Amino acid sequence: MGSSLGIFRNIRVYWLAFIVYWGVVLFGYDTGIAGGVVSQGYFKRNFGLVNDDNTINIDRSNEVSSNVVSVLQAGAFFGALASANISSKLGRKRTLVVFTSIFSIGAILTTVAKDPHSGLKMIYAGRVISGFGIGGISAVSPAYVSECSPKDVRGRITGTFQVMVATGVMISYFINYGISLNTKLQNNPNVWRIPFGFQLVPAGILLFGLFTVKESPRWLASVGKREEALRNLAYLRRDDESSADVLSELAEIEAAIEEERLAREGLGWKEAFFGKGNFVRFVIAFVIFLFQQWSGQNSVGYYAPQIFASIGYDGSTSALLASGIYGIIKVVATAIFIFGFVESLGRKLSLFISAMGMGSLFFVIGAILKTHPPPEIIAGQPLPIPPPASKAMAAMLYIFVCFYSMGCGPVPWVYVSEIFPTRTRHYGVALASSSQWLWNFVVSKVTPTMITSLGYKIFFQFGTINIVGMGIFSLLIPETKGRSLEDMDVIFGSISAEERQADIEKHELERQAQDHKGESINPSQPQDEKV
Repeated sequence: MGSSLGIFRNIRVYWLAFIVYWGVVLFGYDTGIAGGVVSQGYFKRNFGLVNDDNTINIDRSNEVSSNVVSVLQAGAFFGALASANISSKLGRKRTLVVFTSIFSIGAILTTVAKDPHSGLKMIYAGRVISGFGIGGISAVSPAYVSECSPKDVRGRITGTFQVMVATGVMISYFINYGISLNTKLQNNPNVWRIPFGFQLVPAGILLFGLFTVKESPRWLASVGKREEALRNLAYLRRDDESSADVLSELAEIEAAIEEERLAREGLGWKEAFFGKGNFVRFVIAFVIFLFQQWSGQNSVGYYAPQIFASIGYDGSTSALLASGIYGIIKVVATAIFIFGFVESLGRKLSLFISAMGMGSLFFVIGAILKTHPPPEIIAGQPLPIPPPASKAMAAMLYIFVCFYSMGCGPVPWVYVSEIFPTRTRHYGVALASSSQWLWNFVVSKVTPTMITSLGYKIFFQFGTINIVGMGIFSLLIPETKGRSLEDMDVIFGSISAEERQADIEKHELERQAQDHKGESINPSQPQDEKV
């Protein structure tokens, strides 16, 4: 039956991915929306970020900007850590329902905030709660989709994770830009209520859409619900429960689960982190995300309006439009790399080219900003048109995000998911995820202050981190392109190539002996022919 379905064979898997990845869009949207909201004039006036002479209180504005953005990452850090135990007990689908509901509560709090005295506290609380929900969603969504996808489309479907994040960020930029164009919205609480309230749209699609999809067959099998796992797997493959293909895939799932259970039996933290060949992998997992978060992309992404204003695109409308274009380029560049080059370039070369390109562009931007600072804004006079130097710097930022999307953005997740063995993979991915959210929080917290205090030097700082940090780091780590997961133990010194080859030959001999034994007693052969 399945073979006759053609391109529609996996339609239910694609539908599941479409629903679940609204959570990823939500992840991108919520991380990109805050910078534009805080840059709006009415937001600053309503929450006391303006001095008595109607000038912006820079220190207070920086503090609020960093808090509104960074508390989301703080909540997400704990949400991601909590998701593992919750997901293992409740399943992928119900866990997403729980975290999406939690997120929605936070979104409602940020949307209804208004009072100048208590409003900011409500926004902070809402962002923390939303962050907790997003942390769980971002951790569970890709695993859920991967577990339900067949081998032939798994890479294509799971690889769209970064594309959907970029799409969410792009939408957030244009929501803020649209509000800046509407004069009726600029002088009332709608400048934050609409952007924060729009979060409930993808959250609602995800929450209600989850009731149209099935639970992960792999999770069901892992908790002993074999019959339900078989039914769900057959449903996703649009095949019969008695199909040889479905039964074979379920058998493979059960075998892998048993292997993982045996591999982790008796595993303690000391062996996990300090076992032979393990420690260097954990160091790589931690450091690769440290450099990713300090590459400068998140600073540009979270505070794009402020960044563009600092290079000459002053005024909320022009800065937000420049941010929206930045978001479009990021989506397109990420999609082109994931679907066209991630396997051909390899991990090391992708990271190296990405780091060199980003670092070089940041140095150029910093030099132009030093020699050609943007014109000063004079109160009561029209905003000046961005000069050629500002346009050149904006173009450099657009090229910068292309380099980010071809390496430092998607590759760390790919690399970390490959290098750990089954026995310690859950520890490794947890450390990588926590490192990502930790440095994400730190960068988003300090960026507004750095923009104000460093000026053009902030670009030199990020340029140095990319070239000296990620550039050299990418040359030191092993290449994993085209290598099997089993090869990772050899690459990182857990076992020698000779020992691994001996183990392979041993298992091959055992399999051949079992096959020979099975051929000597063939149950499918009629008894009268055996005689």
